[in-house]
Amino acid sequence: MLVLGFCGGADVVYENLYGLPTSASHDSAAVLIEDGEVVFAIEEERLNRIKHTNKFPTQSLHLCLKNHGVKLQDIDLIAFNCSKDYLEEWLKEFFFESTQVKTIDSITFFQDLFRKGLNSEIDQNRLCFVPHHHAHAMSALALSGYESSLVTTFDGEGENISGMVFEEEGTMLKQIADIPASKSLGFFYKDIIAFLGYSQFDEYKVMGLAPYGNPERYRSLFQTLYTLFPNGDYVIHSDKIISLFDLGLPRRKGEPFIQMHKDIAASLQEALEEIAFHVIRFYQQETKQKNLCMAGGVAQNCTLNGKILRSGMFENVFVQPAAHDAGCALGAALYTYYKAKPIAKKPFKLDHVYWGTDIGSSFSVLSQLRQWQDFIAFEELIDIAGQTAQLLASGYVVGWVQGRSEFGPRALGNRSILADPRPEDNKERINKMIKKREGYRPFAPSVLEEEVDEFFEVPPNQKQLPFMIFVVNVREDKRDLLGAVTHVDGTARIQTVSRKTNERYWDLIHSFEKLTGVPVLLNTSFNNNVEPIVDSVEDAVVCFLTTGLDYLVVGEYLIKKKEVSWRNFLSVRLSLPPHISLHQVKKLSSDGKFSNFFYIGNSYDTEFQVGVSTEVFRVLSLANSEKTVAIILEEDSVTEQGKAQGIVQELMELWSRRLILLRP
Repeated sequence: MLVLGFCGGADVVYENLYGLPTSASHDSAAVLIEDGEVVFAIEEERLNRIKHTNKFPTQSLHLCLKNHGVKLQDIDLIAFNCSKDYLEEWLKEFFFESTQVKTIDSITFFQDLFRKGLNSEIDQNRLCFVPHHHAHAMSALALSGYESSLVTTFDGEGENISGMVFEEEGTMLKQIADIPASKSLGFFYKDIIAFLGYSQFDEYKVMGLAPYGNPERYRSLFQTLYTLFPNGDYVIHSDKIISLFDLGLPRRKGEPFIQMHKDIAASLQEALEEIAFHVIRFYQQETKQKNLCMAGGVAQNCTLNGKILRSGMFENVFVQPAAHDAGCALGAALYTYYKAKPIAKKPFKLDHVYWGTDIGSSFSVLSQLRQWQDFIAFEELIDIAGQTAQLLASGYVVGWVQGRSEFGPRALGNRSILADPRPEDNKERINKMIKKREGYRPFAPSVLEEEVDEFFEVPPNQKQLPFMIFVVNVREDKRDLLGAVTHVDGTARIQTVSRKTNERYWDLIHSFEKLTGVPVLLNTSFNNNVEPIVDSVEDAVVCFLTTGLDYLVVGEYLIKKKEVSWRNFLSVRLSLPPHISLHQVKKLSSDGKFSNFFYIGNSYDTEFQVGVSTEVFRVLSLANSEKTVAIILEEDSVTEQGKAQGIVQELMELWSRRLILLRP
């Protein structure tokens, strides 16, 4: 049986019919399962290149079908991560607000979307609706490998619910409790990090900041923000969050951190943990379950997960690695499958998520690299693992692209930036030159599964931690050695690497161990701060050329940058991504006169504006996927060299921010 699961927004990539912010229906994705086994899964952001995209997952759905060699008509069931009733209430609300909403019937709504996005018809009898938190829960339960477990979901909100507690009954879910949106741990966390200059999708940044603070300093204040009751219940006093202003003024985005901010982050992390432990501990005592499964956005808090793992409360803990909303596409597909096949056998415990796009054959990779030969030099290596390990041991930072991309928010050795985990200054270097992000943020270690005990403190019965979803303690005698991956509190967000599930990555780490004696690499996602993790060979080359990476490895090929000038970019083709638009408006200037203002906008954030010069605006207005920069400059009568150089340099800056496309 083929089941296609999907989640995401109501617009195709170039539309914004509903005016929804990215925070609504975010993290679009599609997953195809066959007889309960995942055969393809990918987040739409990897393909449309919009972080946390809220667009309809057109490309993800298309790739699921293409990869498996089937058509939409071959799919037995199509599952969406929302109840039919809730979706129709949502449609009714927007029907009154927008003249572009044509229906309040959920079936008709999706038929129109599939027709527009995939040019395909769907049979209404095959379309299934799965409540949001049931999808979260099933994504964890079905892949845990446990016969029975307690299952919890905590997030911001889904269908007016912020969390649920279930007990596993075979492949079915027995609901025990639900947590209303008024008690949302996700919203609690988001509301407080706004005081620190952060917003939704920045929660992990504050988790990384917390170890620099002291939770004791504001513990008494934070304890006034919530009350714990018997029976695992609690209440959040959202109206009291404003009392943070008594501490001082909030931090503005981009401002430096002071100790107050760090202490607030620490207090917030402690409060989150206390509430979550309160709920989970009560239901563990009620159900006597020895295993715990977790999903939902709050389950991306790796520090919380690590403390639950080490608490001894459960014999085993499984956190579905795509615990955020993209995982609902997976959960919706699994829920629908087991509802149709209730006695079907569950798969073994999940051990990898390499379910996405394959880079292709060596010939295919070579063909794509040759297109960029004016900008890169490349060679095929016989021992790619050994020679890359030598580069890493020599202090170079390498982009590493192999096989199929990972499903979920973590790069797990197939779309990664890698470095030596020992020098502490590697942390600052990569944060500043490549990732272009806050310098305090930690990097994760990838360690050979066989040697995890030597470097990290992990439970004796749970040494396979392949998803970077748990924070554990670095052994005290190894903390100075692993300076680049040990956080300020002596912890690390660990990934164990198995030879069975990723032989090439295992070989690389093993080769590095033979050179250095350390079976660990620094591993972070292959992207900069304005884009999702790279997916294709082209994505990898573009990121390589627009960051400070030393080398790039794709398949068997080692790639270096060539020395180029602005003139090299005259021969590339210029176009706009489908979600980007050009705008010209009149604005009042300081002298009291109106003047033209030119800017780039997008289809998912009405407040997004990036100003461009008049000259570049004209160039972009003439762009399409066929014209080179040189041809466009000629059409615009740009003949003076200095002017042409200035335009090209501005285009290169827009390219580095992923606002335009430059292709050979």
